[in-house]
Amino acid sequence: MRQDPGGYIPALRFHSLTRHYDALLAIALKEEKFKSLLVKQANLQPGDRVLDVGCGTGTLAVLLKKSVPKAHIVGLDADRAALEIARKKAQEAEVEIEFHEALAWDAPFEPKSFERVVSSLVLHHLRDRDKLRTLQKVRAWLRPDGELHIADWGKAQNALMRMAFVSVQLLDGFQTTTENVRRGLVPVLRDAGFHSVRETHREMTLFGTLSLYQAHGGDGNGS
Repeated sequence: MRQDPGGYIPALRFHSLTRHYDALLAIALKEEKFKSLLVKQANLQPGDRVLDVGCGTGTLAVLLKKSVPKAHIVGLDADRAALEIARKKAQEAEVEIEFHEALAWDAPFEPKSFERVVSSLVLHHLRDRDKLRTLQKVRAWLRPDGELHIADWGKAQNALMRMAFVSVQLLDGFQTTTENVRRGLVPVLRDAGFHSVRETHREMTLFGTLSLYQAHGGDGNGS
């Protein structure tokens, strides 16, 4: 499936492969490990409203809810097939998660309505301009002391990781992934108005360097 104007590339590029997404992540990227690191980094508190942008098949959203049952978890994704899987996962896990089907710039959320926003392996599916406008929307949704936590492909640590990432680019497209591997996500996060932006973790995988990021959304003078 080709990316529509103002749209996105679905997980594994083709909608017909969505049902295989969880199996691939579990085997190739040690999904449980990096998503658990992301949940720990987000440091949710009871009563927090938490948005999972591009929640996909719901694995991270369920982990977040289980980590702090009294947090209110909201999942957002434009892929209807992925959301169907996510809703089934939540039901099987016996957790309550609010799901919405929309792209970020069409989502129904009010400004300053979340303490935390998280995102896992989403931004590399978006063209550069759509990365920026998604992050600008996210910043608007965060409360003044709110934080954004991301896991996604980052700047290649070495030549081997750069070569490994070509497989991701062939699948998801060079147009959407080049900035991830060339500079990482710190520059676009700053361009979107976030402060105290930092890469918190880097890990070599079969498909390239996987990075975790943290950023603050409120006004501030952090670097």
